[in-house]
Amino acid sequence: MLDIKFVRQHADAVKANIERKFQHEKLGLVDDVIALDEQYRTALQQAESLRAARNKGSKEIGALMAQKKIEEANAKKAEIAAMGAELDRLAVLEKELAAKVREIMLVLPQMMDDSVPTGKDDSENVEIVRFGEPRVPSFEVPYHVEIMENLCGMDLDSARKTSGNGFYYLMGDVARLHSAVLSYARDFMIAKGFTYCIPPYMIRSSVVEGVMSFAEMEGMMYKIEGEDLYLIGTSEHSMIGKFIDTLNTKESLPQCYTSYSPCFRKEVGAHGIEERGVFRVHQFEKQEMIVVCEPEDSPAWFEKMLAYTVELFESMEIPVRTLECCSGDLADLKVKSIDVEAWSPRQQKYALEVGSCSNLGDAQARRLGIRVRDEGGNYFAHTLNNTVAAPPRMLIAFLENHLREDGSVYIPQVLRPYMGNVECLMPNA
Repeated sequence: MLDIKFVRQHADAVKANIERKFQHEKLGLVDDVIALDEQYRTALQQAESLRAARNKGSKEIGALMAQKKIEEANAKKAEIAAMGAELDRLAVLEKELAAKVREIMLVLPQMMDDSVPTGKDDSENVEIVRFGEPRVPSFEVPYHVEIMENLCGMDLDSARKTSGNGFYYLMGDVARLHSAVLSYARDFMIAKGFTYCIPPYMIRSSVVEGVMSFAEMEGMMYKIEGEDLYLIGTSEHSMIGKFIDTLNTKESLPQCYTSYSPCFRKEVGAHGIEERGVFRVHQFEKQEMIVVCEPEDSPAWFEKMLAYTVELFESMEIPVRTLECCSGDLADLKVKSIDVEAWSPRQQKYALEVGSCSNLGDAQARRLGIRVRDEGGNYFAHTLNNTVAAPPRMLIAFLENHLREDGSVYIPQVLRPYMGNVECLMPNA
C-alpha cells in the first residue's frame, strides 16, 4: 500500500506506474483518492478548530458564572452544545472518509522498481540467465503421473473419490522423496542462517488483507465457515503476519526465516485443474523463505534469496533459468519479482515454475504496521519472500530430469542421506 502523502505529491508518477501495469481502469482512482483525502484532512482541521473553540468557551462559561452573568453563560453553553453536535458529525465523516481512502489505497499498485521490464502479461517476461546443462534424453520421457505410477508412488483415482479433482495420494518411495526434498531444503536454508519455523496454517482476515490483494485473495483463499479464519496459500502469509503491529529495533533486523507448511489454494480459473496430474492442485507442501529488513537492504536480500534457490536446484542437478516478471504480470503488492523455471526434458524446454522470489518493499509492512524504531521518526520495514521448494510440483522437474531409460530415477548425492542412502528408485517390476 502506498503512502497517501506520496500519492498527493507524486500523482503523475503513480499514474505512470498504473499505466505501465496496463491497469488503465484504475487511473481515475488516483484523483478520487486525492480528493477524498483533501476532504478528510479538511474535516480533521475543522474538528481541531472546534475543539479549541469549545475548550476556550468552557473556560469562559466558568468566568461568566463567577461574575453572575447567568444569561451570557447559558448562551455560551448553547454554543458549546452546538459545537459538540458538529464535532459528532465530523467524527462520523472522518471515519467514513478514512475508510474510503483506505479502500482505494488498497487497490492502487505498489510502485515498481525501474528495472522491471514493461509487458502486458507473462508471455512478455524476460529471461535473465540459465544454470546447468539441459538434458535431452534419447528416449521419450513419460508424463509425470506415469513416472510416479511406475514407481507405485501415486494414486489419483482414490483421491478423486475422497476429495475430488486437484488432490492426490503420494506413496512409497515417491512420498519419501517428497519428504526428503523438503527436509533437505529446510537444512539448506538453516545452513544459510535462516531460522526454521512452522507457522499457523490459518490466519485472520486482517492478516490476509495485509499480505495480498483482494483479487489474489478471492482466487486463492479458502475461508473457514463461521470463523474469521482463512487457510493459508503459502506460509509467507502467516510468517509476515507474525510481525503485525511490531516496532523493531535496527539491531534486530534482518529477520530471516525458513518456514514449512501445507498450502491450500482454490486455483479458480487455473489451467489443468481437471488434468490428470499434480501440476496444479488444491493442497501441497512448501518450504519458504521470508526476510524482514531495513529498506536500503532489500535489493541485496532479493539477490541473495534468488541465488539460494538457484544454488539449491543446482545441488540437486536440476537445470533452471531465471525469468523476470514484466510489469503486467507483476502482482500489485510487488516491487520486483523473478521466477525460477526448471528444465522439462519431456517438453524439451524450460516449462516448470519451481520458485518465485519477490521484493514487496514496504507494501505489506504499511498494511500490517511493521515498523522500525528510529530517533528521527519510525519508518516501515521491507519484506521479501521466496520459494525454497514446493513439491509435488517440483517433483515433476526432479523426476523428469533424473529419469533413466529403464524407468529408474537417479537420486543426487545431497538427497541420499534423507533417502536411506538409496542411489536410485526402481520401477515396479
